[in-house]
Amino acid sequence: MNTLNTLALGSIDVYQRWLSPLKGFHCAHAALFGGESCSAAVRRLVSEQGLVGGRAEIAARFQTCRQAYGHLLGAQATGGRVQGVCCCGPLPIPFRCG
Repeated sequence: MNTLNTLALGSIDVYQRWLSPLKGFHCAHAALFGGESCSAAVRRLVSEQGLVGGRAEIAARFQTCRQAYGHLLGAQATGGRVQGVCCCGPLPIPFRCG
């Protein structure tokens, strides 16, 4: 495994262990569709394909998450359970209550 992949996986590990639990919610993709969060999906892709080899699938995952966010934001406007939005890097993430 090259240094770039090791650095990416280490960064994801730090995020998942120390930052993600403080948020108390999942990414929009996981909130809407269930399954693994974006950080878990990217970690899996980097482990399997490498950061460079998996870049297209990683970008597609973030795009799908952004679309899920848009859908959840629409639900908020129509009385859905989404309660707010936190911007974590380039990806806005909705809060969910209950």
